[in-house]
Amino acid sequence: MSEIVAPPPAPPGEQAIPWLGLTAVLLGTFMSTLTGRLSTFGLTDVRGALHAGFDEGAWITTAFTVAQMLITPIAVWIGSIYGPRRILIVAALEFAFASFLLPFSQNLTTFLALQFLAGLGSGCFIPLTLSFILRNMPPRLWAYGVALYALNLELSLNISASVEGWYVDNLTWHWIFWQNVPLALGMAACLFWGVRSLPPPPRIHTDGYGLMSCGLGLALIYAALDQGNRLDWGSSGLIWGLTLAGIIMIVSFVVHGRTTPDAWLDFKVATAWPLPLLLLMIAILRLTILSTSYLIPYYLGGVRGFRALQVGDTLIWIAAPQLIICPLAAFMLRRSDPRITASLGLCLVGLACMAVAYTLTPSWGSDQFLPSQLMQAVGQSFALSGIVFTGVLNLKPQDALSFGAMLQIARLFGGEAGTSFITTMSRIREQRASNLIGLHLQIGSQDVQQRLAIYGRVLARSSHQPQAAPVILGNLVRTMATTQATIDCFVAVAAFAVFGLFMLLLVLPAPPRTPASHIPFFSRKKPG
Repeated sequence: MSEIVAPPPAPPGEQAIPWLGLTAVLLGTFMSTLTGRLSTFGLTDVRGALHAGFDEGAWITTAFTVAQMLITPIAVWIGSIYGPRRILIVAALEFAFASFLLPFSQNLTTFLALQFLAGLGSGCFIPLTLSFILRNMPPRLWAYGVALYALNLELSLNISASVEGWYVDNLTWHWIFWQNVPLALGMAACLFWGVRSLPPPPRIHTDGYGLMSCGLGLALIYAALDQGNRLDWGSSGLIWGLTLAGIIMIVSFVVHGRTTPDAWLDFKVATAWPLPLLLLMIAILRLTILSTSYLIPYYLGGVRGFRALQVGDTLIWIAAPQLIICPLAAFMLRRSDPRITASLGLCLVGLACMAVAYTLTPSWGSDQFLPSQLMQAVGQSFALSGIVFTGVLNLKPQDALSFGAMLQIARLFGGEAGTSFITTMSRIREQRASNLIGLHLQIGSQDVQQRLAIYGRVLARSSHQPQAAPVILGNLVRTMATTQATIDCFVAVAAFAVFGLFMLLLVLPAPPRTPASHIPFFSRKKPG
């Protein structure tokens, strides 16, 4: 960020209430992650209500997340000038307004426009959360703030299936979006009474080209990743166009930033070791987290026919323990090197994935996933908080906004890359497994005829059509193929966790910090 002079003191009588401000930014993080996942789990119900086909409805989640990516650099720039209070209050009110109107949409075009509007609002939340924690809390409490940040992301990510299933079964799909209205209004109220306002600086530098080229380039690449699996990647001209256009915009942004003295992003912060490596590790960790969050619903829905609420009974065992793990992770961050906490977390994630890969069978239900999910809950929280805190200790407080933007980009891209990778891999591995199993099922062979005869007798005794026996055999083949694909994907996720563990070995210990390094949250003057 370019240097901006410090603002005048706050008006008399206007006092900040730090815990209200912290509540506000954590609410924003919670809503942003929860809404993205709720839209994914509730996509079938939303598509049906809008009379949208599979291909058209696939853009519902893309519109929301692309808007988040587009607004990230702009949100950070405005937050550095006017202070996060103003931008977050406006973003929260706009998010509440869009969320309220979404269920009233009469067609897909209107719904996509409102989804994009909601994404613009929620995209301001996460980039400014970490900067609040670093600049509003004393350094001795940073570990607890980072652990709360990790808790918020993990909790909202894994309760979404249960929440969406409960809404659909007991209320309507409209509440997937209406539940954001009171949360966003509560966030705005906490910001209004908990954070003091500041006047803008007398001189404001605007790097319009840098902001737009960065945001647009990231959004285009993100859209290509989100739609790539559906359109078969390189076979689609749209994916090629989005990817190439995004790369051109990012390259032009980097060139512009390197040659412009007042670029909005401080490239010295972005390239200072070990931040690039830590951001890559955050992306890899988000890849593993979202991959496993996809694989369990993929298996339980495809093999056991579970609905969202039943899938949520499994994922909730990742979310619920976070309330206990959060203070434990903070304690470890304060008492030991955060790299140890991150290493322990990555080891647990890898072991949990391999435990599933070696024992998974088509007879598994929610209960069989419980031990591995408890292990993964601890691992994900430790790994995320440890990696983020390692980055914090290598960061100057005045660079918190730049780090917040980079963290948001790494988080979104890592999650999207993980989802794209695992959906593509599961599809390809299921097709391969189905083909290999089918090679052993020759029409007219004695074994196949015996199996069909057994199915026919069972169907006849239960008053069903014996002619449905081939359908049952086909479903059995699909079940075995889905199970094998799930096993292969869990092995791949474990390999990513091991790769992240080796990358962590390249991170040197963080320099010691002193209380003098702490500066107030809203100070815009860099220490000399």
